[in-house]
Amino acid sequence: MNNLARADDHHRPDSLYAWGRVAAALGIATIGGIGLWAPVVVLHTIQDEFHVGRGGASLPYTATMVGFAVGGVTLGRLADKFGILPPLLVGATMLGLGFIASAFSGSYWQFVIVQAVLIGMLGSSATFGPLVADITHWFQRQRGIAVAVVASGNYLAGTVWPPALEWAISTYGWREAYVWIGVVCLATMLPLALLLRRRVPVAEHRPLAAGTGAGSTAHEPQSAPGYLQGLLMFAGIACCVAMSMPQVHIVAYCGDLGYGPARGAEMLSVMLGMGVISRLVSGLLADRIGGVGTLMLGSTLQCLTLIFYIPFNGLTSLYIVSALFGLSQGGIVPSYALIVRQYFPARQAGVRVSMVLMSTVIGMAIGGWMSGLIFDWTGSYRAAFMNGIAWNLVNMTIALWLLTGRFRARPAVSPA
Repeated sequence: MNNLARADDHHRPDSLYAWGRVAAALGIATIGGIGLWAPVVVLHTIQDEFHVGRGGASLPYTATMVGFAVGGVTLGRLADKFGILPPLLVGATMLGLGFIASAFSGSYWQFVIVQAVLIGMLGSSATFGPLVADITHWFQRQRGIAVAVVASGNYLAGTVWPPALEWAISTYGWREAYVWIGVVCLATMLPLALLLRRRVPVAEHRPLAAGTGAGSTAHEPQSAPGYLQGLLMFAGIACCVAMSMPQVHIVAYCGDLGYGPARGAEMLSVMLGMGVISRLVSGLLADRIGGVGTLMLGSTLQCLTLIFYIPFNGLTSLYIVSALFGLSQGGIVPSYALIVRQYFPARQAGVRVSMVLMSTVIGMAIGGWMSGLIFDWTGSYRAAFMNGIAWNLVNMTIALWLLTGRFRARPAVSPA
């Protein structure tokens, strides 16, 4: 009888067991997120190592993000069928081997391919979209904050890893640093993945009454599901083209201004550390105002702080603006997962959440590469910041359209 009660507790939404899964998932996401930030930190190093321009040095990041996007959808579909454990085991193994293989790259294109396939597509991708989608199944009333905590993993990775990687590169060289990253990923992520081996119950939790929280309602789109899916994906691209400008190029930007890449790595760490705070606060807020309201608020604040980068380029002011930028935009990406769970059936969560989060990754990839090209064309980042602001306005328009009820939903017949 006691064993049965404990099993039921495991299956209850918002249970202590569910929060234990959040803790394990956060650890996996934080470690696995290194795959996203390593190309940013080594951008200047790759430029010198392989004798390419700024656009070429940005391409490994873009390739990693494109692979990350494709892998997220593929592994998300795998998670819908077999649970989150198989994707995580694949991701941890490929990520570790990918960093080790990158360290032995003999040419620029070898480095790009390994980054795209092993690190991005088969590695880090398992630690974002599929992991976020999985955690939504275990929460109802506190889904917003649970999603925010897990989604904070890649920002925690951006807070912890860049300064450590910058130090390791300057001390031992980028190749040896990459080898040790691979070893750490294999030694830590595989045991953590085993903690999430329990499958989501076949009988999905019934939705709560409408209006009781961000994650409490289950809807199906009243019009074509593909229309809303496509709109959310385009919104994800737009917001992250804007978001990528400071996140991808702040290290190189500080180098160009004469402050050095180490200062840029510190600013990136501050930015993403503030992003963690932003995601947690936004998660709590989302449980009250919903995913769409959180998206609108975050997008508006991101646009305002992005503008601040144009007139303020002193060392102190860049630290301040980077901190404000992190505080403004951290809740944007997790809000998409909440919107998907609000409008689409739970049985489609893995693939649909991963598709929308894939689009945000594509936006980061396009934006990072585009900003590098704009820099090569103009010789400065001013036009790149303006390009980001324009894309941000597109995202705000879509969020406002959803917020004002232009797209309406009806309660789903079945939560599953």
